[in-house]
Amino acid sequence: MSALVFLVNSAIGIFKIILIVWVITSWLVAFNVINTRNQFVASLMEFLYRVTEPALRPIRRIVPDLGGIDISPLILLLLVQAIQIFFNDSIVPLLYGY
Repeated sequence: MSALVFLVNSAIGIFKIILIVWVITSWLVAFNVINTRNQFVASLMEFLYRVTEPALRPIRRIVPDLGGIDISPLILLLLVQAIQIFFNDSIVPLLYGY
């Protein structure tokens, strides 16, 4: 059972890292630090977009537009952190019976 807990926590941690990398690379593209015509950058951005966009899209529909500032990744990061805390504090004790 501890392997399942480790797997869930690792998956959540990897998703948080991917989300942070998405935010940083989108800032770098927006400020013309990196160029999306580079094949590696384009493929990295495509991968990050495909992984994060399904989770960010519902948040973007609910949160009002704040001009040039997109706070949906921050909200998603807080939600994912809350889910991880809930899992570790509520679900894991039920699995182990304490």
